[in-house]
Amino acid sequence: MKRKFWSWVRNEAEEERILVLNGEISDETWYGDEVTLELFRKELDVGTGNITVWINSPGGDCVAAAQIYNMLMDYKGNVTIKIDGIAASAASVIAMAGTKVLMSPVSMLMIHNPMTVAMGDAGEMEKAIEMLGSVKDSIINAYEIKTGLSRAKISHLMDAETWMDAHKAVELGFADDILARPSDAIPPQVQPQEEDEDDDDPDEQEEKPKAMLFSRKQVNTTLMNKLQHRMAAQAAKINPKVKERSVADIMARLDDIKKFM
Repeated sequence: MKRKFWSWVRNEAEEERILVLNGEISDETWYGDEVTLELFRKELDVGTGNITVWINSPGGDCVAAAQIYNMLMDYKGNVTIKIDGIAASAASVIAMAGTKVLMSPVSMLMIHNPMTVAMGDAGEMEKAIEMLGSVKDSIINAYEIKTGLSRAKISHLMDAETWMDAHKAVELGFADDILARPSDAIPPQVQPQEEDEDDDDPDEQEEKPKAMLFSRKQVNTTLMNKLQHRMAAQAAKINPKVKERSVADIMARLDDIKKFM
């Protein structure tokens, strides 16, 4: 059996089951591993009721992620996903299985193309490329069902290795809302007061937080362009171009030289 990256917590007060996914999604692939798969399935099916899944993971094995996604999608109760740190790569696929997906204001979600390590001749490399294409299509299926975005748009986001903060994830449909402290947990003296409907002062209007979308590919491209411009400028200073002259200018210059000979 592989290392367990999940644990269960029972919330007796709310009669709710809590599943915690922390760290790498399996340090070894679940491909061909029925033991770990069945253990997770049995622990999932041992109880009933709604489940809250807390995710803080950089990703990992896409086979394990796909199987967990399928089991959560097939679960009879509601599945609430709460991302409290990071849900990157394969972990973001699992997050798409939630009936509702909530993100901490300081959490991040990342999607990118699947990767693998392959060796062999040209034929083996072609098989690996074909396999990665199929895996990407299957991952897009999960993102498409959750977000409603076009497959082309999702593919572009994956190509660019896109990082999203909570606001951007909600905007694009990867998450439904942002985690907040329950209102009943706020002391009465600091309960938010109702705003005056007549207060239209633009200076007092609260600005909406800006969503952030980060693409490593775009950053690398921008950086390389800046470096190319800088290197070109430095080369121009070291080797300045000689001013071009016409034949007439050269002949006139020779005539001037002959006068002194």
